Amino acid sequence: MFVARASNPTLVLGGSQSPDVVDVTKLGSTSLRRRRGGGGLVLLRPDDLWIDWWIPQDDARWSRDVHVSSIQAGTWWASALRDVTTGTVTVHERGLEGEPAFRVVCFAGRGPGEVFVDDRKTVGVTQWRVREGVFLSTVLHAEATSDVIEYLAVVPEGLGDALDHQALSSFKQAGANDLVERLRLISGPWDFRHVDLIT
Repeated sequence: MFVARASNPTLVLGGSQSPDVVDVTKLGSTSLRRRRGGGGLVLLRPDDLWIDWWIPQDDARWSRDVHVSSIQAGTWWASALRDVTTGTVTVHERGLEGEPAFRVVCFAGRGPGEVFVDDRKTVGVTQWRVREGVFLSTVLHAEATSDVIEYLAVVPEGLGDALDHQALSSFKQAGANDLVERLRLISGPWDFRHVDLIT
């Protein structure tokens, strides 16, 4: 289990996403990177709660089913969040949903394992697989990220409204460290690392 932190604001493209969706003239000091997992663009900031799990193939938590793995990570998050909110916490267990044009940005759609509180997206989930296992990557944003649209080359009408999501600041009963500890207990045992990434 890794708790990762980006050193600077960073736009992260999905694994198969074209960099043409970003207007690079608007990046300024924001970095542009690509992840191995699928999905849309994500704007990461240093205070976001970014948690990844590496599950080797010989671990009991590994599954051959792509959806099962994502839903498992979402279920861990949902269990941790139910202790710190009075809202209704759900895990999306179906395939990709949402306006296709909005999928340019991760938090404007729904994918397997993603977590919602009162029907507002709260935790994004992506994964990539190799023969040795699966790498699950999740993020709960510290604050609203609707300003991600400022970096897009083309902004689909209505995208701003679709990006209305929950944030870490919504959960007054728990801070980032508390949620990390809850996730360690719920999903573990794990080897555990903090990772600071220079972006």
